[in-house]
Amino acid sequence: MSILKFPENFIWGVATSAYQIEGAWNEDGRSPSHWDTFAHTPGKTRNGESGDVACDHYHRWPEDIALMASLGIQAYRFSVSWPRILPTGGSQVNQKGLDFYDKLVDGLLEKGIRPFITLYHWELPQTLQDLGGWPEREVVDHFVALADVVSRRLGDRVKDWITHNEPWCTSMLGHQIGQHAPGWQDWPAALKAAHHVLLSHGLAVPVIRANAPQAEVGIAPNYEPAYPLTRAPEDVEAARLWDGYFIRWFNDPLFGLHYPADMVALYETKKCLPHGLDFVQAGDMEAIAVPLDFIGVNNYTRQIMSGQISLNHVQTAASPNPNASYTEMDWEVYPNSLYDTLNRLHFHYHAPKIYVTENGCSYSDGPDGNGRIADQRRVDYFQGYLAGVHQAIGNGVPVAGYFIWSFMDNFEWARGYSQRFGIVYVDYQTQQRLPKDSAYWYKDVIKHNRLKTN
Repeated sequence: MSILKFPENFIWGVATSAYQIEGAWNEDGRSPSHWDTFAHTPGKTRNGESGDVACDHYHRWPEDIALMASLGIQAYRFSVSWPRILPTGGSQVNQKGLDFYDKLVDGLLEKGIRPFITLYHWELPQTLQDLGGWPEREVVDHFVALADVVSRRLGDRVKDWITHNEPWCTSMLGHQIGQHAPGWQDWPAALKAAHHVLLSHGLAVPVIRANAPQAEVGIAPNYEPAYPLTRAPEDVEAARLWDGYFIRWFNDPLFGLHYPADMVALYETKKCLPHGLDFVQAGDMEAIAVPLDFIGVNNYTRQIMSGQISLNHVQTAASPNPNASYTEMDWEVYPNSLYDTLNRLHFHYHAPKIYVTENGCSYSDGPDGNGRIADQRRVDYFQGYLAGVHQAIGNGVPVAGYFIWSFMDNFEWARGYSQRFGIVYVDYQTQQRLPKDSAYWYKDVIKHNRLKTN
């Protein structure tokens, strides 16, 4: 056995999002979000399940904070519910909604837990969706208003801010593939949405910094690096296309490289951009490329690319790895996906600081007769990915912290409650929380700031 020590001041955290855990979907002045509308539409989610109650965190947050503290969690990444704070978008503040996050932040700080706030984790007020949603430029100003309201109220205590979670999911999964809210399949709308999400990030960053001068601000894209199955030209080309679609279209503008020219040309040829980049206005790209204090990395798996991809869907022509293990999301366990991403962000994009803002796996292990939840597969998953994080740090990659997804089992979007990512088990009937073996393993990792490997 070897011991991998992590740097002093390395941050060990857990992550959640508001819609997945809070519940209380129509309480205390919260208006519907487009995810409420989507989940309440028959056929959109598994068994018609929704986040109406979820983990009831809105009422049980003191219990959840106490549980985090008992596990030694050092930082908690959570999102705010936009329609809870600004029910109509960007004007009238719902004080009860803002008060909830005020109390949550104070409760975390009382326990010595560092709050990391994500402003947007896919909850657009339905009033803004009714105006056309993210494909409409008007939504950008509403998001900046949200950033202003929240950072004015909490910026005296919260020093770590993330503007958006996974812009690819907001734009492509929601507007081009249609598996997430609002459920569209519209290429031009998806690419407009992507631009407006990135622009809203760039315009919100200076607002947050003005309201919270000590703040560090970043964004948390998701990364699924593509690897060609073979060196055949069609496999290499498929991997390049996936990389442009999933990673470079978002990363390049954030780091001042504009939209990748090869993808612009392809999208124009395929009529995904029927009028070119006509939605890009003067100054937009400079705003998007505002210097970041850090970049977040959400990574779970990789894509193996084989043969041609249909641009209509940009679905992977996946060739499963017969020697690999897979989580219950059917995602390959491949630790090098995180290791390679961290290196790329440092050596190619020159990211100033990196947090692993999400990493985790879905396994449905439940309590045995003694109440123990032996989720060894989850522990093995974390061991592999964290070893890669440690190796990247040894390469000089400035990784400053690691956040497990997720703190507790929760509503997994279109898959409802069929997937369990938590290190804490949730009985959705009783709302009882039960730490899994992985939670106690993580407690030991945090306490000693090290990883034991075989």
